[in-house]
Amino acid sequence: MARMHSRKKGKSSSTRPARLERPVWVELSPGEVENEVVKLARRGHSKSMIGTIMRDSRGVPLVKIVAGKKVSQILESNDIKEPLPEDLSNLVRKALNIRKHLESNHKD
Repeated sequence: MARMHSRKKGKSSSTRPARLERPVWVELSPGEVENEVVKLARRGHSKSMIGTIMRDSRGVPLVKIVAGKKVSQILESNDIKEPLPEDLSNLVRKALNIRKHLESNHKD
């Protein structure tokens, strides 16, 4: 959506931290971060939700900076695999929701 007075589109997304070293305020060790990621994955959270939970509730800005591995690399090393890639499963879920909506709303 365009801005009202500046004639530009605007930007409303957050940005990643600029530095690549471990922040001072992170109290978790790399092993604890990996254990938390594995525990969240076994509960059924997706990779993006794991990153969001780690950021919002555990204070870890990026898992890769603190643990030294990406979330997907941590899950692969612990033999946790998803049946479908996350983006494909989101598309399937969206298609099912649209189909369900069109069944109840024929004129849309």
